[in-house]
Amino acid sequence: PEDTVTSSFASFIHGARPEHLSQTVRQRSKRMILDSIGVGLVGSTTRVFDIALRYCRLYSSVAVSSVYGKPGVKLSPTLAAFTNGVATHSMDFDDTWHPATHPSGAVLPALLAASQMLPPTTKPNGLDFLLAFNVGLEVQGRLMHFSTEAHDIPKRFHPPSVVGTLGSAAATAKLLSLSSAQCCHALGIAASLAGAPMANAATQAKPLHVGNATRLGLEAALLAARGMEANPLILDDIPGCSGFSAFYSIYQPKPLSAPGEHHEFLLEKQDIAFKRFPAHLGMHWVVDAALSVRNLFINYAGSFSPSLIRTILLKIPVSKYINRPFPSSEHQARHSFQFNACAALLDGEVGLGSFSESSIHRQELRELLDKVVVEHPEDNVANFDKMYGEVALLLHSGDVLTGKCDTFYGHWRKPLSKESLLKKFRSNASHVLPEEKIEAIITLVDNLENLSDSSQL
Repeated sequence: PEDTVTSSFASFIHGARPEHLSQTVRQRSKRMILDSIGVGLVGSTTRVFDIALRYCRLYSSVAVSSVYGKPGVKLSPTLAAFTNGVATHSMDFDDTWHPATHPSGAVLPALLAASQMLPPTTKPNGLDFLLAFNVGLEVQGRLMHFSTEAHDIPKRFHPPSVVGTLGSAAATAKLLSLSSAQCCHALGIAASLAGAPMANAATQAKPLHVGNATRLGLEAALLAARGMEANPLILDDIPGCSGFSAFYSIYQPKPLSAPGEHHEFLLEKQDIAFKRFPAHLGMHWVVDAALSVRNLFINYAGSFSPSLIRTILLKIPVSKYINRPFPSSEHQARHSFQFNACAALLDGEVGLGSFSESSIHRQELRELLDKVVVEHPEDNVANFDKMYGEVALLLHSGDVLTGKCDTFYGHWRKPLSKESLLKKFRSNASHVLPEEKIEAIITLVDNLENLSDSSQL
């Protein structure tokens, strides 16, 4: 059908060209690619990654695609995409957008795997790769804007498992140069493979959401390339028959304008949020607030002395799955306002080591958690563009010290500097790669437009 929402998306995917990417979009997306690779590399050291990799190695297949952090190990393209997607989200260290989703982890592993899958004569160059990556981002962002429900921290479906699957399909369809009709079917097939419940947040199953999104989107594009068809109105709002609208209670789709001088990529308008430590994005507000009030406390008392604190008051938005008073595992700790605030107060920082078994179960940390009281002010909404974090220390002396964060360092309103992003990448990558390879990746990504064969990445 002509002039439908779905056909407009398919036409956009098929018709996007490198010249449609502004310098701002190119630069921001290259920062995302570099950060996502680093997060995937350090994620390859986790237990959940090892479980996923062992599972994938059960299958005998054409092993042509590389795996993060495992030199010499290759899997089939779809299983490599899955495994690398799991690595990317294994620590909840990957980038976040608004409305809330993790865009890079759902797209980049599929493109890396697909670029290695293609024969030497049809390898996409770096500019093709960068364009496909941005097409995958754009599709995710536009889909998120179809529902006001999606603007808040999710309650039902984990967003990357929904929009990420279609973003992966769109990106891979672009990399494979599918026709407009095939792009349409790839989106329809992907919609049948999408969706994961929020109840699995803070468990080892949550990284599977990103792993499945990137894998299943790749599979959808491959199936469409081989002739499989799906509903050509999958993104349209058809009364009495849910398509993509099944994932949202309020759904108002709009056609996507053709790429060109009248289309502005969402990444042009809004930068991405990069995390400074491996935890749910909401934790970054309370950590910065906690660090602020910790400095006030040290100026007040001369040192950080928990015995002087009667109550720790957290003012946070209502969001059940990240309100966890006493987390008992690393994945719960990464999704706990209380834990991250107390870890920041106690240690003066939150980092990779904060989520180790020994750190989580420290007696002094547990004693701080016992003092936490939570309030949900009406003006503090569960929305990554509007929320804030506030930490108040009510002292036995009667004094009250307060720290508040409206915009943490790394948020799209306060983006990481180039130096901070490179420091994060080098630190993450150093867990599995030697220095010369780390610097080589930085150079490759920085010059991605000039790379003749994207599979080198």
